Amino acid sequence: MKIALMDSGIGLLAATAAVRRLRPDADLILSLDPDGMPWGPRTSEDLTRRALAVAEAAAAHRPDALIVGCNTATVHALPALRARFEPVLPVIGTVPAIKPAAAGGGPVAIWATPATTGSAYQRGLIEEFGGDAGVTEVPCPGLADAVEHADEAAIDAAVDAAAELTPDGVTTVVLGCTHYELVAERIRAAVQRPGAPRLVLHGSAGAVAAQALRRVGARPDPGAPAQGTLTVLLSGRAGVLPAPASAYEEGRLLRAVAPAR
Repeated sequence: MKIALMDSGIGLLAATAAVRRLRPDADLILSLDPDGMPWGPRTSEDLTRRALAVAEAAAAHRPDALIVGCNTATVHALPALRARFEPVLPVIGTVPAIKPAAAGGGPVAIWATPATTGSAYQRGLIEEFGGDAGVTEVPCPGLADAVEHADEAAIDAAVDAAAELTPDGVTTVVLGCTHYELVAERIRAAVQRPGAPRLVLHGSAGAVAAQALRRVGARPDPGAPAQGTLTVLLSGRAGVLPAPASAYEEGRLLRAVAPAR
C-alpha cells in the first residue's frame, strides 16, 4: 500500500506520522513545494496551480490515496484536485476539527492562520458544526512560518500572542493549521489556566489518516511489520526531509523510515 501526502512544507508531518503509526507497512510518498512556499499568501488560482503540480509529482509514483496535508490547500484546491485525480486516486482533504470540538461542549477557540480566520470557509464550518459551543476565531500571525523553520523564539512569541487573544474559560482549542499540531503541547501550556480542567486539543492528523485507510479499503494495523519506505519529492525533485523536520517528534519518527529505492 502506498499513501501520498502533499503540502508546501512540513505541515504534512503530523498526518504522515499518523499514517505511519496506523500502518507501518505502508510506503509513504511526501510531495512538498519548497520552490513555491508559502502557499498562504498566493491567490486561489496560483495556489491551485502549485498544488496540482505537487500532486502530479506524487501521482507519478502511483499511490493508492493522496492526502492534502494542508488546510489552506484544501480550501482552495481540493475541488480541482478531485476533478483531476478521482475516482482513480482518492483525494482526502484536511478540515479543522470543529465538529468533534463543538460536540464536546465549549467554549471553543479555533487557532488558524490570519488568511483562514474570518474566511467564509471557516465561518461556514462554524455555522454548520459549532452549535451552541461558543466558538472564537483566533488568528495566529507568523506561527506556521515559525514552525516551518523550527524557529524556537518565533514559535514562542507567536504562541504567546495567540494565547493572549484566546478568551479565558476556553476548554477546547481546534488546531486549524496542520503546522500547529507539531507544537500542540506548547499551545496547551500557553492556554491552560491554573486550576482549570486539562485543555482539550483537536487536530486533524489522526482523522485524516484513518479516512485515507477507509478510502482504500484498508484497516489500521499498528502491529504490522515496519517495512514501509519513504519517498520525498521537493517541487517534483527527489530529495530528503527538510532539516527543520528533525526538531519535531513526527519528523524524527519519519527519519527512521527507510528511503525508497
